[in-house]
Amino acid sequence: MEKAEGIIIKTINYGETNKVITLFTREHGKIGLMARGAKKAKSKLAAASQLLMYGQFLFKRGKGLGVLYQGEPILSFRSLKTDLNKMAYAAYIVEMLDKLTDSNIKNPYLFELLLQILSYIDEGVDPDVLTRIFEVKMLKTAGIEPELNACVHCGSNDGPFSFSMSSGGLICRRCSRNDQYVMPISQTSVKLLRLFKYFDLKRLGEVNLKKETKDELKHILSAYYDHYSGLNLKSKRFLDQLDAFEKNLASPKR
Repeated sequence: MEKAEGIIIKTINYGETNKVITLFTREHGKIGLMARGAKKAKSKLAAASQLLMYGQFLFKRGKGLGVLYQGEPILSFRSLKTDLNKMAYAAYIVEMLDKLTDSNIKNPYLFELLLQILSYIDEGVDPDVLTRIFEVKMLKTAGIEPELNACVHCGSNDGPFSFSMSSGGLICRRCSRNDQYVMPISQTSVKLLRLFKYFDLKRLGEVNLKKETKDELKHILSAYYDHYSGLNLKSKRFLDQLDAFEKNLASPKR
C-alpha cells in the first residue's frame, strides 16, 4: 500500500460499476488506477474518483493499472466545479498535462504548477490568462520551446519583433523579410510571453489584460502548439466553441 497527494486528471468508465482514473501525484508523477465499484452511488470511492478531486489517496501500484482503495479530499475546488466556464478551462489544462507527460516520472514542479493554476481558477483569477501561462510553461515539457529572448535567426536583441512559426520563435525586422511564415505580434505580448516563461506563479498579482492582448496570445500559442505538438484535445474544441458562443452573445444584434 502507498499513500500520495494527488489530483485526478482523467476518468474513464470501465464496465458497469468501475472507473479507471489517472492520478497526477506529487510523489510519483502520473499513475493509472482502477477504482472498483466507483460508479455505485453508495461506494466510498464515488466521490474519491471524480475529475479534479485533490486529496490524499491510498492505493497499490502494479505493473499495469494499480488499485485505488481510498481518497480523502484536501481542497474541493467547489467554485471551479460549479462554473461551466471555469470547468472548461480546467478540463483543457488537465487534458494537456495528461497528453504531454509520461507515467511514473516524478515531477514536483508540474504538480505544484497544476495545483496553483487550479487554485487560482477556483478563486476567480482570469482563467484565460492562467491558461496562457500554463501553455507557456508546458512548452518545455512538450520539448518545443520557442526562442523568446532574441531573434531566432541572427540573435539580435533589438526589436520590434515578429513571430516566426516556421523557425520557432521571435524574429527581427531584418530577418523577417525572408520568412513567409511571419506572424505579427505586439511588443506587449512579447514581454508577456517572456514573463510567463520565467516568473514564479505563486507571486502572481492582480491580472488585468486587454482583450486584444489575450486574443493575440491565444492565437499565437494555439497556432504554435498545432504546428509543433500534434496535440488534438477534445477539451480545446469545447473551449473554442464556448468562446465563440460567448462572443456571439456579446455581439450587437442587428
